[in-house]
Amino acid sequence: MENLKNEKSHVLIVIFPGQGHINPSLQLSKRLISLGIKVTLSTSLSAFNKIKILPNIEGLSFAPFSDGYDGNFKGSFNEFHSYYSSIKSHGSEFIFSLIKSNAKNYTPFTHIIYTVLMEWVGLVSKELNISSTLFWIQPATIFDIYYYRYTDYSDYFKNCDSKDKIIELPGLPPLSPIDFPSFVFDNVECNNWAAESIKRQIDILNSEENPKILVNTFDDLEFDALRILKNVTMIGIGPSIPSFFLDDNSFRADMIEISSKNYMNWLDLMTKGSVIYVAFGSYTETSSQLMEEIGQGLLKCGRPFLWVTREGPNEEKFMTCKDELEKQGKLVSWCSQVEVLKHPSVGCFLTHCGWNSTLESIASGVPIVACPIWNDQLCNAKLIQDVWKNGVRVNTSDRGIAERDEFERCIEIVMGSSKEGEKLKKNAKKWSDLSKKAMKENGSSTVNLKTYAYEFLLGGS
Repeated sequence: MENLKNEKSHVLIVIFPGQGHINPSLQLSKRLISLGIKVTLSTSLSAFNKIKILPNIEGLSFAPFSDGYDGNFKGSFNEFHSYYSSIKSHGSEFIFSLIKSNAKNYTPFTHIIYTVLMEWVGLVSKELNISSTLFWIQPATIFDIYYYRYTDYSDYFKNCDSKDKIIELPGLPPLSPIDFPSFVFDNVECNNWAAESIKRQIDILNSEENPKILVNTFDDLEFDALRILKNVTMIGIGPSIPSFFLDDNSFRADMIEISSKNYMNWLDLMTKGSVIYVAFGSYTETSSQLMEEIGQGLLKCGRPFLWVTREGPNEEKFMTCKDELEKQGKLVSWCSQVEVLKHPSVGCFLTHCGWNSTLESIASGVPIVACPIWNDQLCNAKLIQDVWKNGVRVNTSDRGIAERDEFERCIEIVMGSSKEGEKLKKNAKKWSDLSKKAMKENGSSTVNLKTYAYEFLLGGS
């Protein structure tokens, strides 16, 4: 990127302490720094304490804060509202003091960027009269859905008990209840911290005049979704991912340590496009039953696979088929995903459809077998199968279970030589080429970010 250096421009980026928020924000930071903008990244010690190696680049500094737990929260997801409340209360106090302190020391922050679930940062910035921007790290389509849910189309989301019901919203594909993010049907009055946070975020945006949102997507991928809302301007600046084709994979901050890279040597021995890569993200909990069905489905396919299980010594979830699986493929506790997806032996990606994983697959041109679990993954899977057509979605049975025969069916479609499979591969290549084009010097995402930086971060300089 062209350097537009302005010594007075200093951006504070405040991140929710999750892996899916940290790496996209790091990539955004690096690109802003290349434009001559200083960046300070802040998130809670719960995340900082887990990061193995912090990236080091001139112009980037870190400001971690205590969230009251600092990595020691032991509750279940159902109790996560307590942790979130602690992040909010401790974080608000810290960010307020940090901004005041920097101003006093003549190194003021000129703008604040914050990720989803951190809407309180926007309130702190308003209180201190500093401009701020939301960095939406999920698809533009997901934001549109939430915006409709909490504004003019809230009635559309009532009484959606039937999975066959179709909901049509402006600018979006027809959606059934199984395609919506998990929190959409939740009652915000029922102490759902995530739904409450998203609703408050939309209320904040609607209180502003023509608010801008940075979105981790690119124009060709979600052209209509980025433009359909009249009261909000969404700016596609993605894919904001660590990737070899963008520059290099080393600029990232992983919260899980890679113990060995012998899986790369194993991939080198495999033939082109022969390996099924299986991974379900940093935090997604996979049940014993789902693990068993995936394992049995892989055995029925008879194809080599690389499966990130994150189970370590706890191998109970493989129950009946672990020995057979180890003869057919390779089980690892973690890996460098972008490195694996770029390997020529990988022929498909069986994924939970987290947005970072989806973007990494798109950028690498690897077709997808989509097995969403919750949240935005459900809508991402819909987009993959029916809009971008670069993968197939695993259907669940009447019992609500994704079964081994269904895994086999989907994998064979993507890995086989049928017309359907060839079309998926062709579309995967198309989206990969378009994602690379977006990130080039004159690509849409690069131009969008530069335009935003000129207007909001560099004072039109």
